[in-house]
Amino acid sequence: MSLLIPKIAKYGVMIIFIIFFLQIKPVLAANHSTNKFGIHLAQPQDEDIDRAADLVNGTGGRWGYITLVIHEDDKSRDKWQPIFDKLRDRGLVPIIRLATSPEGENWKRPNEEDADEWVAFLNSLHWVVKNRYIILFNEPNHASEWGGEVDPKSFAQVNETFARKLKKADGDFFVMMGGMDASAPQSKPLYMDEKVFIQEVVGEIGVDDFNELFDGLSSHSYPNPNFAGSPNSSGRGTVKTYEWELSLLSSLGIKSLPVFITETGWNGDVLSRTQIAEKFQYAFQNIWIPDDRVIAVTPFVLNYQGEPFLKFSWVKEGNGGVYPEYEMVRDMEKLDGNPEIYQDGSFDMADFPHDIVEQSTYHLRVDVTNNGQAIWSRENGYGFMLENVEPSQYLISSFGEIKPFETRTIDIYFSTLDELGEFKSRIVLYRNEDMVISSSHWDYEVVSLPLLLYKISLFPKRTTTDSDFELQIYNQHEELVFRKGGLQVVDGQGSIEKVNNIALGQKYRVVLLKKQYLPRQTYADFQKGENEVTFEPMIPLDFDGDGAVGWGDLGAVLKNLRLLGMWMI
Repeated sequence: MSLLIPKIAKYGVMIIFIIFFLQIKPVLAANHSTNKFGIHLAQPQDEDIDRAADLVNGTGGRWGYITLVIHEDDKSRDKWQPIFDKLRDRGLVPIIRLATSPEGENWKRPNEEDADEWVAFLNSLHWVVKNRYIILFNEPNHASEWGGEVDPKSFAQVNETFARKLKKADGDFFVMMGGMDASAPQSKPLYMDEKVFIQEVVGEIGVDDFNELFDGLSSHSYPNPNFAGSPNSSGRGTVKTYEWELSLLSSLGIKSLPVFITETGWNGDVLSRTQIAEKFQYAFQNIWIPDDRVIAVTPFVLNYQGEPFLKFSWVKEGNGGVYPEYEMVRDMEKLDGNPEIYQDGSFDMADFPHDIVEQSTYHLRVDVTNNGQAIWSRENGYGFMLENVEPSQYLISSFGEIKPFETRTIDIYFSTLDELGEFKSRIVLYRNEDMVISSSHWDYEVVSLPLLLYKISLFPKRTTTDSDFELQIYNQHEELVFRKGGLQVVDGQGSIEKVNNIALGQKYRVVLLKKQYLPRQTYADFQKGENEVTFEPMIPLDFDGDGAVGWGDLGAVLKNLRLLGMWMI
């Protein structure tokens, strides 16, 4: 439908507001199921996006389609990127129709020179799915949509230039020409019959170039006359207009194109809303859903609060509830769509150790960055795993949602067994049992548990032979990784035969404790075999057991004067 209303309406054709288009999936690609349900939005308001998601994704569905129009004076990334991000959150695939701006009673005719600015803007957006669905303008066989005069040659030249530049910028742009009014008469310069118009467009562009540049058919399959026809009717001017258009294109040598019914709907001033609901139900169930050529259907329009399109709105006047067609379509069974989505990311594993020891547990941290289009969450079927490692050997923390361009730290608790040797693993992001991306390989070697010798003296004693020492080891994140009490020291030296949970070549803080003595600490870089640390003398000043010198220690001595004997040589 057209935004501007001409002074003349012929052949029951109302020329209406803006064309809004529907979304498609990759061209019937294998393993990519399609939720064909969609809707056209007049404005991308949050409330209407939420309504659209409930409508097209309700009853088991996901990744339905939403048609939006961007005007030439509205090319703001600051505005549209948050809208795209919300569509991603709600599982909606955008189809974007380009529009110029009004000039009096007409839409301004676009120029080939406009393409560069459009391409730069569209290419700056982070798209929701891999295919970037673009519709080039609207119903050009109406003079009001093309600067006041129908001109298939001009339309062909503009479309060819835009399509070439879009595809040169990024091969993921999925380009469709603006949908036609199949019921328009041959009455130049105001109208042009769609068949004649398309013949001239294909002739101007050339069959080979047309087949190279255009990826889908955007069809305005309205049930005429007066937007009140039967869903059982066939041919142009019906809900099966797309069949007639495909046949026409085929006769001109054009390849079979996937169909996007980007506008359709019944007139609420002529039919009751219950009748409209029943007609939509019949059309979806018996025509559009069973037809493999149809990728998506986005009826016009979800919410339009005024003339001339209130009669097509699925939301009641005053924004006070929805009509039966909304409820009918919402409650129809839908597919969990699976559009192709660009996946990319990185794993920062700089701190992963190479030499680790047997019978140990490690807390590994990895910074995961999402550089793709998907939202990684368990709800969306995503998870992480360690390749070539038994599931019983590791636990990966929950990670919530990781949206595009977000970085999240993932905690991995990894255990070694008593098997020594060299091993290879990597972190895998999977979705529904399929690998999405993976990290570089983590090569590690499991070696025998090292021995630790430690030297200590108790001030003011000349020699130290005592018991009940406790040794603790902390990693670089100040996590306690090893603890052993009841240790003995003989002539100032003790040992622990097997130290686990440490990685060789990394720095650890080693702490020695003894009741009523201030703690002592040092640092160790563990290696294979025997390791040795030496502590400063331990001083008997921690009488209240808080690990520091304070007034509490004086109070403890006053309560037990025998503690002063610890200062005797």
